[in-house]
Amino acid sequence: MSEENSFGGRVKRYAQVGSAVGGLGLRLAGERYLGLKLDRDRHASELTAAIGGIKGPLMKVAQILSTIPDALPKEYVQQLSQLQADAPSMGWAFVRRRMAAELGADWQQRFASFDQTAVAAASLGQVHRATSRDGQALAVKLQYPDMLSAVEADLKQLKLAFSVYERYDKAISTNAIHAEISDRLREELDYRREAKHMRLYQLMLAHEPTVAVPEPIAELSTDRLLTMGWLDGVKLMSIVDQDQAIRDQVAVAMFRAWYVPFYHSGVIHGDPHLGNYAVRPDHGINLMDFGCVRVFRPDFVRAVIDLREALEREDTALAVHSYETWGFQGLTHETIKVLNLWARFIYAPLLKDGVARIYETNSGQYGREVAEKVHSELRRIGGVAIPREFVFMDRAAIGLGSVFMHLKAEINWYRQYMGLVEAFNETELATRQQAALAAVDL
Repeated sequence: MSEENSFGGRVKRYAQVGSAVGGLGLRLAGERYLGLKLDRDRHASELTAAIGGIKGPLMKVAQILSTIPDALPKEYVQQLSQLQADAPSMGWAFVRRRMAAELGADWQQRFASFDQTAVAAASLGQVHRATSRDGQALAVKLQYPDMLSAVEADLKQLKLAFSVYERYDKAISTNAIHAEISDRLREELDYRREAKHMRLYQLMLAHEPTVAVPEPIAELSTDRLLTMGWLDGVKLMSIVDQDQAIRDQVAVAMFRAWYVPFYHSGVIHGDPHLGNYAVRPDHGINLMDFGCVRVFRPDFVRAVIDLREALEREDTALAVHSYETWGFQGLTHETIKVLNLWARFIYAPLLKDGVARIYETNSGQYGREVAEKVHSELRRIGGVAIPREFVFMDRAAIGLGSVFMHLKAEINWYRQYMGLVEAFNETELATRQQAALAAVDL
């Protein structure tokens, strides 16, 4: 099957995606403007099933939107959040063709063994277990065919769905969200770039014994094939009934896996869903899937730290400076009040020096009740444009919060955070960031 962004591939994709996403916009619009009764739970279930069957970036977008507060109605969030790493895999005939296209007709001779059945299948590709000629256990990630066409078709449909939703509800301008998702999705198609991200994380987490990052194998990788060392671990949900001390240990490892790179080097792993990490036998974690990595300006990181201090000291001027540094524009007194509602929720665990659980809502969706209140207030005051850099930073906070909620972790989050930022220096971060990116040729 062609890997090109062909006209035929795009047309076929428009038809598949349009039936899934277009239905969402039309039904929401019908409910809003025509008074038609919409069984949202049923439609959300149908939409989730359709997206899971289509594969590709639309499924990735669904995962992202399910963690951006109020990008979609709650019934859709509850269903779409289930689209983690449970996509049906492609069969052996497909795998043989794709592997031959990437490594040549004799590709099987380059492995001592290669499992025919995928061990995991996600939105853009699937993973097979293999063994190298010298006996090393490997994970082989193979991209589905024609993903470039799929990305461009899905992004156009997503823009249409966003425009319909904004006519329905103007609380959040989606232009920057779409632009940010578009850039990150296109980057995720480049597996050589992902290998560089992997090496970057090895470098940034070199002194974190509780976090493991796979080793990319360059000679068995291409633009659309990524081979890496295999890391043993179990799914996070398999330990939710373990002793409190074990769950807390895992939670701290995850906190450090995401935020040591951010506060020390201005880099964040932008895809914190359940399929992207595994729990090791020693209760550390394996961090995986480095397609979605975001690099932030040092002053953006400084502003993240400053906003916590602003909330603690009730310093409105410092809060405004932080929001403006992030990219929020035209802030009014009312807008700042609403943004502070959300910020106080996100930063709440970091404002009190004591052991606590992450805030849990009655619905089981982390942040859902607070997000609904913020959304209604934004709608009342005329809406807000979300800056691009905010999209995946916010997603990481919500995604990790959801994980900590599942673990019922009881941690002194304040102490964990302060240990990372007490010695923060913006100039030193800039130096470390430049050195790390140069070391992996990014």
